[in-house]
Amino acid sequence: MQTEPKKSLVGEEYEVEVGPVAHGGHCIARTDEGQVLFVRHALPGERVIARVTDGEEGARFLRTDAVEILTPSKDRVEAPCPFSGPGKCGGCDWQHAAPGAQRRLKAEVITEQLSRLAGLTPEEARWDGTVEPAPGDKVPKGEVPAWRTRVQYAIDAEGRVGLRKHRSHDIQPVDHCLIAAPGVSELGIEKRDWPQIATVEAIAATGSNDRQVVLTPRPGGRLPIVELDKPVSVLRVHEKDGGIHRVHGRPFVRERAADRTWRVGNSGFWQVHPKAADLLVEAVMQGLMPKKGDMALDLYCGVGLFAGALADRVGEKGAVLGIESSKRAVEDARHNLQDLDRVRIEHGKVEQVLPRTGISDVDLIVLDPPRAGAGRQTVAHLASLGARRIAYVACDPAALARDVKYFAGEGYVPRRMRAFDLFPVTHHVECVVILERATKGS
Repeated sequence: MQTEPKKSLVGEEYEVEVGPVAHGGHCIARTDEGQVLFVRHALPGERVIARVTDGEEGARFLRTDAVEILTPSKDRVEAPCPFSGPGKCGGCDWQHAAPGAQRRLKAEVITEQLSRLAGLTPEEARWDGTVEPAPGDKVPKGEVPAWRTRVQYAIDAEGRVGLRKHRSHDIQPVDHCLIAAPGVSELGIEKRDWPQIATVEAIAATGSNDRQVVLTPRPGGRLPIVELDKPVSVLRVHEKDGGIHRVHGRPFVRERAADRTWRVGNSGFWQVHPKAADLLVEAVMQGLMPKKGDMALDLYCGVGLFAGALADRVGEKGAVLGIESSKRAVEDARHNLQDLDRVRIEHGKVEQVLPRTGISDVDLIVLDPPRAGAGRQTVAHLASLGARRIAYVACDPAALARDVKYFAGEGYVPRRMRAFDLFPVTHHVECVVILERATKGS
């Protein structure tokens, strides 16, 4: 028996009172009939007209945009970017919120996730409830910091530069991205057309003048001659295998952090905010307090940032093992730390490689897992190693809260937590939690 297709509600409008912020860059509202709405471009306490962008009759919730603000919040500002707003670029979530309000919204999301998924209050998580701005990011109301050192531009069918719209493959043409770091903007990518190209990723290294673009041609497309406003290395994504190949210049950029220079190749992972790497290393090392002779793990280690910082502190009698699933990142990490005999970097997934090492006890652990988190099985294995302290670095508060709950089940509880606004005007936030074995009365 065939069921009737449900009626799309896209385009329907509702006048609603906007409720609390939710994880994902939107707020929650309800229609008079009780239907849940996820509302973008709104702020808590506002009364708005919300237009449905995704959803059908009977859906658990509807995605909407606030297309008219009837009663504005005191935290509302005019979006500095002309490409921000309903139906436009999806890269920023909070252009319409004052800088301090953005950080409060992020703090509310972290608080809600900790409560719902870990059963913890901020006090129990040993967190003061604030989201700390990066140095230099405090800007006046109505301005945004230019922080993004890696920008993925989308190219439309006419070869024009743009950015993706929210939850869409559609492209919003742009002539300037306000949050792009100066090193990206100075390349002049938005000034020219890119025929036969699907995406252009621009990278501006921190601490060196290295600039790189990674081009993805359209199927069957040819690479253009790249002439930009500054010297730049060019890489391309191969159509057949998806691999990244050097066209000219260096296949890597040199980043500077934690008193070292780091080679990061083939558009590999590095923190996007120019202050992020140093900030996170400082937070992790202050929390772990490494000692000479410690044995430490750096899991999901990338190009070796935390492994290098640990190695400097555990001394020649200590040891550090890093594990990373990206083959290129492992090559870079081994190159970056080749002067440190006490560091070993292994290639593979943490959950597969770590059991094979035969390691049964360690002093310290750092883990910086992907957005999905580490998961129950990996957490259980880590807890069995008896580390004195564990530093968990997280870019997703939901995954963090779930894993913190798993750690609690294995006897580890938060001793300190900090949150950093390393992605201004977006909903993303970075957290560092230091975990220790629970003691009686803790």
